Amino acid sequence: MKIQKITSMIAIICFTLISCQGQNKTSNGGTLVGGGCDGCKLMYIDMPETILPIDTSTGWFESGQKLLLTGIVYKLDGRTPASNVVLYYWQTDPKGRYTPEARQNPETKRHGRIRGWVKTDTKGQYTIYTNRPAAYSDKSEPAHIHFSIKEPDVKNEYYTDDVVFDDDPLLLPYIKKGLLKNRGGSGIVRVLLDGNLQVAEHDIILGLNIPNYPKKATENKTSGLNIGDNQPSFIPFHAYGPDKGTQTCPVCKYGRYHGIIYFVGNHPNWNEIKKWLSFLEKEAKNRDKYLKVYFVYGNEKSYSKALRQRELEQLGKELNIKLTALTYVPSFNDHNTEANLNKINASTENTFIIYKHRSIVDKFLNLKPLPENFTKVSNALNRTQGEYFKLQEPKYH
Repeated sequence: MKIQKITSMIAIICFTLISCQGQNKTSNGGTLVGGGCDGCKLMYIDMPETILPIDTSTGWFESGQKLLLTGIVYKLDGRTPASNVVLYYWQTDPKGRYTPEARQNPETKRHGRIRGWVKTDTKGQYTIYTNRPAAYSDKSEPAHIHFSIKEPDVKNEYYTDDVVFDDDPLLLPYIKKGLLKNRGGSGIVRVLLDGNLQVAEHDIILGLNIPNYPKKATENKTSGLNIGDNQPSFIPFHAYGPDKGTQTCPVCKYGRYHGIIYFVGNHPNWNEIKKWLSFLEKEAKNRDKYLKVYFVYGNEKSYSKALRQRELEQLGKELNIKLTALTYVPSFNDHNTEANLNKINASTENTFIIYKHRSIVDKFLNLKPLPENFTKVSNALNRTQGEYFKLQEPKYH
């Protein structure tokens, strides 16, 4: 009898994990997109026949801080909106518990009563009205919202990074443990206030950092990190403009809104650089505090710190630069300034990285300073600024 019980238990465990080797194989031996996940398949239990782009959870009607979570789901290129993608979410209540409803399906009770679905519209948009979750009682993780994704043309569901909040005191220790994998892009959201309502934007890049994902990125990856990746911290030398004479990290000090980093390496064309800097200076002026612009010069040939400093100072004075930071690094492989973390190819003519809230939202390579390219960059800023970018900061920031 004991042997039979043990055998039955093993069978149940294997079924739950999809295979006894872990969660990497389908029932017919195929490879699971995303490597499998514990609980993702619960998204299909009680799933409505019709799923809308907007959902209101039971938590919205309960006590606690009301939260509006909204965003756009993109294809792997990070630019093309993805429609008809089902997002299943579940979260704790304001006490940090997955408290079920009395009549809830027994299989889904471990996800609690605050769970639901949205399906992206033709613009890739989704919106969830809920309440803000609380951390577990043991404070082992920051407060979070889980997501499971089902694309119409991908064979199985997979999970993305949990949504976590940048004002959570438990977040920094969690980040230092290396537990955020950037699956689907960064899950760290910035909270803004619309009256008493907290608003957070969370965009998702389908397939980004998802194991076994069947599609290939169309974005040119020869220079810079991918759209959806976190923009790393680094400390270039500031030769002119804001923070002159310092080694200030762009994202650390000014990462709350938009930033553009204009990288030029071993092949500077100074006439074109001047045109780009003049355009970007105007963008910074027009967008005021909502945009910070950086020029990072990383020519590794015949590097001299004193010469590089004078070169950029003269450039800043010639162009009457006020808002754009003119900075430099010894090379894009330099570890002391941590410029190497940007993964810039010094042989490219230029690399433009646009980031928001520390997440890369667009990227351009080898752009000539032509009117159509100025429009392209400006439109990228308009597209990614978000509907709520001018809402007030929370009082606890």
